[in-house]
Amino acid sequence: QVQLVESGGGLVQPGGSLRLSCATSGRIFRLFTMGWYRQAPGKQRELVASITSGGSTNYADSVKGRFTISRDNAKNTVYLQMNSLEPEDTAVYYCNAALVAGPHYWGQGTQVTVSS
Repeated sequence: QVQLVESGGGLVQPGGSLRLSCATSGRIFRLFTMGWYRQAPGKQRELVASITSGGSTNYADSVKGRFTISRDNAKNTVYLQMNSLEPEDTAVYYCNAALVAGPHYWGQGTQVTVSS
């Protein structure tokens, strides 16, 4: 089984920053493409950012220039650095892991709320 545990969410003011962490298990972390998704009330779940085993990254247009995804294979952990946060970023953020042609694994989610 692959397990993912998110942390780092919370309440932040507009313009502030947060860093989310996703700790993984499964012993093959370096082979996974890792992603961060988010889902706000009444909206579809969307891909925020992803990073492949080779280090290639992809971002949703809404977060380009503000968010950065990274991974530390030695710690089996993926991060999402979120800067210049806006109220529209408020959502539950989920960590995702996937192998080529394989299933997706999900964390439990962490709440991010951007409000004054």
